[in-house]
Amino acid sequence: MIQISDSAQQHFRKLIEREALPELGVRLSAVHPGTPRADVRLEFAEPADLKGDEWAIDCDGFTLWLDASSTACLDGAQIDYETSGTGGQLQIRAPGIKGSPPPESASLVERVRYLIDNEINPQLASHRGMVSLEEITADGVVVLRFGGGCHGCGMADVTLKQGIEKTLMQKVPGVTAVRDATDHDTGAEPYYARDQRA
Repeated sequence: MIQISDSAQQHFRKLIEREALPELGVRLSAVHPGTPRADVRLEFAEPADLKGDEWAIDCDGFTLWLDASSTACLDGAQIDYETSGTGGQLQIRAPGIKGSPPPESASLVERVRYLIDNEINPQLASHRGMVSLEEITADGVVVLRFGGGCHGCGMADVTLKQGIEKTLMQKVPGVTAVRDATDHDTGAEPYYARDQRA
């Protein structure tokens, strides 16, 4: 299920020995699994810190506790400790932590939401912006609401037509158009201010 290299086990064992606490182990869990923000949390844990439903993985000299709710997304994870001339670095590879695209048989809403969460919003985040899905009409029109730096931004129309609509129509069969439901006049901190001249 999870592979822990000998060098990683040795690294953990040294850290645990320094703490000098009986039965101290390491707990591994996923944070925000299935999203672009997914990450792995690794922390020391004593038996009193555990919820009781963790999976125990016996290692050389300590126990690695795997959070029960994280088992599916951390299946196949690899933990390694690579040494170099300047020290070492712990590497955790968890290929399933961000989830996988929904199948073609999934609903239009699921497929659109996945693309928004995993491709569109990470790109908009560089401008402190994001979009959320308001609805999808019966004829395939996706209605979005802009937020953050995109709310009130002077380039929102360009972002919508040349970026978001183009991406959704190319990658999600069934999407016929994309519309903006945002009242951009109420935007508090737009990335690009709108031209106030009438």
